[in-house]
This record gives sequence, C-alpha cells and structure tokens, in this order.
Amino acid sequence: MTLSPGAGSPWTGRHDGDGPGHARWHQAVQRTDTAPDPAAAHVALLGFCSDEGVRRNRGRVGAADGPAALRRALAPLALHGPLARGEVGLHDLGDAETVGEDLEGGQAAAAALTAAALDRAGARLTVVLGGGHETAWSSYQGLMRSGLGPRAGQRWGVLNLDAHFDLREEPRPSSGTPFAQMAVAEQEAGRALRYAVLGIAEPSNTGVLFERARELGVTWWTDEQCLAAGTEGITRFVEQFAAELDVLYLTIDLDVLPAAVAPGVSAPAAHGVPLPLIAAAVRAAAASGTLALLDVVELNPGLDVDGRTARAAASLLDDAVRTVCGARP
Repeated sequence: MTLSPGAGSPWTGRHDGDGPGHARWHQAVQRTDTAPDPAAAHVALLGFCSDEGVRRNRGRVGAADGPAALRRALAPLALHGPLARGEVGLHDLGDAETVGEDLEGGQAAAAALTAAALDRAGARLTVVLGGGHETAWSSYQGLMRSGLGPRAGQRWGVLNLDAHFDLREEPRPSSGTPFAQMAVAEQEAGRALRYAVLGIAEPSNTGVLFERARELGVTWWTDEQCLAAGTEGITRFVEQFAAELDVLYLTIDLDVLPAAVAPGVSAPAAHGVPLPLIAAAVRAAAASGTLALLDVVELNPGLDVDGRTARAAASLLDDAVRTVCGARP
C-alpha cells in the first residue's frame, strides 16, 4: 500500500515501476489510518515541529520546518529486502508541534505521540523527525511513559551524536538543556543517567559544561578523538556503551557534521565529525539489538545549501532503518 500523496505531501517521488525491485520510501510509507495491518512489523515515524527551544537558546530558528524537509529527503531513497517486499512497513504517525512559545505543551504532545509509537504492536523502531534539540526531552518523556525502559525493569541509556553536551542549567528549558533535564529526572527516580556523546567540540562547550559532564559520569569523545579513532574505534565505543543496556535511545544532532556537509543547522561546526564516521556510529547502534528510539534534530531547511544537510540526515536515517530491519541489498 502506498501513502496517498495528497496536495503538498512530502511523500512523493520518482516511480520506476511496481514491485520490490523498484521500491522507494515514498511508495512504501503508509498513514496509520490506511495501513492494512497496523500491528504488523513496522518502523514508526513521527515529527516534532518545534524551534522554540532554539529561540530560547538564542540560536537561529527554522528547525520547525525540519520534519517536512526530512520526509522529502527520505522519499526518493531506494528500499531493499524486507522493507521493499513490505514485510516490514513504514508507518507515518504525523506530527506534534509547538504552538507559539508554548514549548512545554509541544513537548507534552510529542511525548504522547512518541510513547504511543513505542508501544505499538509490531514496532521495530520509532523514529522522531525534529525539530530543535528540545526534541530530546520529549523523546525521553515518551520513552519513560512507554512500556519500555524503567517501567519494564530494563536498563536504558542515551547516545548523543553532537558537538555539544546540552547540559545547560537554565531557568527555562531550551534546546541546550535536555540532558540536564534528564539527569534531574533520573536522579529524582533514584537512577543515574547513562549518557554518552560522540563529537564534542571543545571550543563550543565551557569549562562548566565539561565539569558537569564529569559529575554526571558522562562518557564522551571530542570531534578530534573521533577522527583519530576512525570507524573501528567509533564502532567499539558504541558497542561497549550499548552492551550495558537493554534499551538504547540514539539522538543525532546534525551540527556534529562538518559545516560543508551540514550547513543547514543553527550552529554549523568549524571542525565536525566526517559523515562516514557518524554513519559508523549509527550503524553500530542499529546493529546492537537494543535500539528502540532514534531522533534526528536541528535541521533548518531555510539555512540549508542544495539540500545537503537534509540529504545527509536522510542517509543516516535510512542506514539505521535498513540495519535494524536487516534490509541490506
């Protein structure tokens, strides 16, 4: 079944023919109300249209348009294996959004949609299309409300691919505070936050943030350490982190990539981690057997150049979905 494009739908693209050998994302994605068997094996997609957190963090707004741009970038990509044959579906659950400056209301709506996606029968992976990195707080809340993680007695952790710790302690939550919020929530629940970051840019994080990361027991590598470690080192880092977990939440902040690859973000990287290394981290997370929740954030289409950032993000998402579903050509 194909998602009916409708006026203005991002799920449109080239049609080379019918059958698995011609399958592309736009031909396979289904709305939940048109899926013939919503409980069948599937990947659940949803969007969070928000950049109020970026505005509060004094960044460049525009990430609220990210979900639509990410769908457009995913639409023409080819499908393989179980995804192409329809054995694993792609279900689009629609969007939550932040209305005006009501970030907390938007996050609550996104958390509810995320929890519902995680709890759907047959869900192999839930993918959240952001939105600024305030998306991470709603993703966390959704995970906590779902039947996974602590509620099921399972160990969970979050791997962040990012140039920033996002551990700011501010009076008002923003795109720079989600992991500080998680740390507080976990402490209140009698747990320690399991948090790892790949891609930290030293000039973009103050000494206070590094000290806070140490206090919380965060494991991290800088962008230069990632480059020195290469694909094998990054893969080992992710495998070792995931090995101690039952449920992994992966969040990809596109500003971890070099500015030439990802110009369409609020804070382009001066150095960044090359796309093949970030892809290695994503594949390792997806191959761990523990990845349940993935979000990609900070795409600002209004600042993108030739769709570079959107295409890089779509490539990473497609890689994760194919790996989880065993859909390599």
